[in-house]
Amino acid sequence: MSERRASTPTDEDEGAIDGKTADKRLTDGGRADGGTAHRDRSLVGDEYEPEEHHSEEHAFPSTGEIRRWLITTNHKDVGILYVVTSLFFLLLGGTLALLLRVQLWAPRAVGETILDPVAYNQAVSAHGLLMVFWFLSPFAFGFANYVVPLQIGAKDLAFPRLNALSYWLYLASGLLFAVSFFQGGTFAGGWTMYAPLNVPTFMPDVGASAAVLALVLFVTSVTVSSVNFITTIHRMRAEGLTLRRLPLFTWTILLTVWMMLFAFAALLAALLILSSDRLLGTTYFALETPGGSLLWTHLFWFFGHPEVYIVFFPALGVMAETFQTFTGRRIVGRKWFIAAMILVALQSFVVWMHHMFLTSINLQIKTLFMVTTIGISLPFDLMVFALIYTMIKGRIRFTTPFLFNFGALLLFIIGGITGVFLGAVVLDYEFRGTYWVVAHFHYVMVGGITALVGGLYYWFPKMTGRMYDEFLGKLHFGLYFVGFNLLYFPMFVAWQTPRRVFDYAPGLAPWHKLATIGGFVLAASFVVMFYNLTKSAFAGDSAEDNPWAYSTTAEWTVPSPPPLENFPGVPTYRDGALSFRRDAPELAAETDGGGTAAAVDAAVEDGGTAVGSPATSTPPAASYSEHGAHDGHASHASIWPLALSAGMFVLFFGLSGLRGGSFGDGTMATVYLSAAAVGGAATFGSLLFWALEPFDAPAGGFGEAWPFAGIENGKVGMWVFLASDVVLFGGVVGAYVFTRVAFGWTGWEPVPTDPIPGLLNTYILLTSSFTVVLALVAAEKRSRGGVVACLVATFLLGVGFLVNKGIEWQHLFHEGLWLSTNVRSSTFFLTTGLHAAHVVVGLLITLFLVARAWRGAYLDDSRTVEYFGLYWHFVDIVWLFLFPLFYIL
Repeated sequence: MSERRASTPTDEDEGAIDGKTADKRLTDGGRADGGTAHRDRSLVGDEYEPEEHHSEEHAFPSTGEIRRWLITTNHKDVGILYVVTSLFFLLLGGTLALLLRVQLWAPRAVGETILDPVAYNQAVSAHGLLMVFWFLSPFAFGFANYVVPLQIGAKDLAFPRLNALSYWLYLASGLLFAVSFFQGGTFAGGWTMYAPLNVPTFMPDVGASAAVLALVLFVTSVTVSSVNFITTIHRMRAEGLTLRRLPLFTWTILLTVWMMLFAFAALLAALLILSSDRLLGTTYFALETPGGSLLWTHLFWFFGHPEVYIVFFPALGVMAETFQTFTGRRIVGRKWFIAAMILVALQSFVVWMHHMFLTSINLQIKTLFMVTTIGISLPFDLMVFALIYTMIKGRIRFTTPFLFNFGALLLFIIGGITGVFLGAVVLDYEFRGTYWVVAHFHYVMVGGITALVGGLYYWFPKMTGRMYDEFLGKLHFGLYFVGFNLLYFPMFVAWQTPRRVFDYAPGLAPWHKLATIGGFVLAASFVVMFYNLTKSAFAGDSAEDNPWAYSTTAEWTVPSPPPLENFPGVPTYRDGALSFRRDAPELAAETDGGGTAAAVDAAVEDGGTAVGSPATSTPPAASYSEHGAHDGHASHASIWPLALSAGMFVLFFGLSGLRGGSFGDGTMATVYLSAAAVGGAATFGSLLFWALEPFDAPAGGFGEAWPFAGIENGKVGMWVFLASDVVLFGGVVGAYVFTRVAFGWTGWEPVPTDPIPGLLNTYILLTSSFTVVLALVAAEKRSRGGVVACLVATFLLGVGFLVNKGIEWQHLFHEGLWLSTNVRSSTFFLTTGLHAAHVVVGLLITLFLVARAWRGAYLDDSRTVEYFGLYWHFVDIVWLFLFPLFYIL
């Protein structure tokens, strides 16, 4: 074993690393989050083989070829794509913001404005949507993609193709949103998309529907990414790297993806219902539906408030990492810092109604949520004081990354204090809907951006191998900090200005002029940043592998930029220090995206530590050369994530032309119909070729894997995905219950009135679950005929379910009930239709399994059948809830 002394953190040691002590401890084995990068080069640098050598071994294009960026699945490449693309959307959203500020230079009457009222509403809405969805989180997850596998000692994420798919879906969703501007106008109802303004009655443009579908595509990307990161961080940590020892940035990403998994599933439920209202004619959010507008508000803010922490947590992780690095001091109270973050993540789902104090919910519930809102601020107080005390105990080095993160802390403190006002019911009555909310919101959200910009400077040397210009970096910070406060602080003073309105009291004009000047200063700061980083990326000084004196995480122990597969061996912290095993445990690579390789994971014992060969003292260079090209190499290239995303982009573009379930007549109707057909075919074909493509993903379970020790990556991924699906169905079913209560439970006439078809379908699905179990048993007994027969039986039973459902629906249509007839029929058709769509997906998978089983697949490895069984059983369980809800109660 080749070892570089770098102790992992313990909760007991809170000692400072500053001054001469820091110099000594960093050479002797400084305290670290997972491992300390030392200034000696015993483990990094020239001993590594260059990445180009490994690229040739893998027949993988170099970074200078466009083809590489189209087919790559490597986490570092995907991270760079996320960062670059999110910065493009920053430019787009920022341009819209400058247009708004120019309009607000002075109060203007209609006809005297730069933008007409509709265009202004579109700009306000698009700016909010672009910045919240297409810039903030993707920018953070560019760093997460690049850094997290390095920090936890993994070669890549658990499912590399899914990682690439998440990026391409993100890009496709952003492009679809951009296209919506040219489809009669994009969504103009504000980024919160409140009902009933979000329905076609008030917003009839096709572009508004395209914007909603773009969000559906974006949420799909987020779900894929969440499943991937959760599986990776829980299953692929290096030996000895327990959850308690995780670097703080990785901790924040872990909590973020868990919040994303559930919060975005609730948003997806809301968006699917809204899409149904806009495209199929259902009436959930129609003006005449009881509780329709309140229903949207509940669904949206159940997502919306966790989204604040989803955005801020990665920034908090960057702040923690940079504070440790540039003070030479481990975060004070680290274990309490982590506990506070966990508490905030949990509490984030029980405070959403403080956004609804102006609605008709009763005072007792408002008071309860006022208490929970005040309560969630307390863990943040602990984290803020921990960061402040870390600075006091350490020796600060005012580099560009630290300046931005220190500035972010100051801005967040202001944002948090002003947010307390909005948490009080009485004060919220006064401030809601004013520029006080705008200012508070931006001090929190853009405060998070400030830390992430610091993260960009912090990891820029690692990502590019070049150093940025420090003077230009500090100039950027100075312009940024002055411009930010000049832009947003006057909004607190001019708080009486109504939100989303370009006219205001003339006496407030000086403050708005000041804010507009601040906006352009802030924009100028980004010009400096883009110039600095672009020039430095191509012509900057070469960066050392570890350019920061007191960095504390494992990404600084590898070259800048890192090799293709990151490490010279298998990282381990088994002895309390970061070292590399020459001989990797005998682990089979797993096939991501649903399939599996022939072999299973190695035996796991002692809470997730893989059993491997004894460690050796072979030098790292030899280790890397011997294992750099072994047969177990993970794959790094696939075109199908891009192809699938392109197909879904065309499909969703086509679907945006639907209105009331029909494409209508005319040239554009033909264009939309053709696009939907072509996109659907491309999507299906891409999925098929994806499933047939041989692709090896890195195996997990050789290190720390609590709480999923001994469980394959594929099974963990399926469980996590089904957890999000539970929230999706919970949102849709909850919408039915909420609407029925608002309508009057006893006055609600059930649709349908005959329970027999539902009862028959219940028996059919229960039987199909039994046949899936028999298929798994047959696979374990190596009976090809049994596997094929049981899967065929499952397929036939699923078809029988759909045929029975189709007959039932046809009978209802003849009775005059359609999706748009009333809210009772809308809830029935949409909820059971969503379930039927899951059945259709299951049947398509079944056909694929039958074809492969006929050729002898799954006899040596039955895991794919098992994973499919988990999905199919879930679909059946959902029906067991839907049947009594719609047919009996």
